[in-house]
Amino acid sequence: MAGFARRLVDAGFAVYMPQLFGTPMKRITPGYVLNSLARVCVSRQFRALAANESSPILDWLRALARQAHQDCGGRGVGAIGMCFTGNFALGLMLDAPILAPVLSQPSLPFPIGKARKGGLHASPREIAAAHDKIEREGARILGLRFKGDPMCPGERFTRLREEFGDAFEGIEIAAKHANPKAPKPAHSVLTNHLIDEAGQPTRAALDRTIAFLNQQLRVAA
Repeated sequence: MAGFARRLVDAGFAVYMPQLFGTPMKRITPGYVLNSLARVCVSRQFRALAANESSPILDWLRALARQAHQDCGGRGVGAIGMCFTGNFALGLMLDAPILAPVLSQPSLPFPIGKARKGGLHASPREIAAAHDKIEREGARILGLRFKGDPMCPGERFTRLREEFGDAFEGIEIAAKHANPKAPKPAHSVLTNHLIDEAGQPTRAALDRTIAFLNQQLRVAA
């Protein structure tokens, strides 16, 4: 995560990294991941199984996005959600200046049952706000996932395409292109499973993410 944030800073962006859970710089192990997820699942700020409503923590994140916009100016703010926070970027389009949401391996709601596999962890009001931002302000949505990722099933991207049409750009990468040194299954497109080499699909996804933020957020001269 820290390396990814530095890439964004090098590209000219101001980066805010809220710590919502976990321990910064702690080595990732299966036990650590399970312990962190268990703590999140019992927190009142997160709703891990909600398909049609978001988590309460989004109210705080909206305030952070508004503060970032006040600090930095410009057209708007980008929001990059990953894994557990992946779909937060979509919900933040309500009541916050988000014009460039990136949903990287969005894993909520946990894909238990058919309805949750296609769930967006966003309320009808938040989805309506996303449509309004798209139509009125030119917002777009970028999504990233590995094919076969059990935490982010293909049905979720199918739903995003059905809901937002051409305003949603989905990048789906075969698992064989994930970093073989990272834990299985292939999941984290921009961080753990990134192969940071020219010609690699994950590097292309990283480059596209930065280009997307530039397209959506830069103020034309």
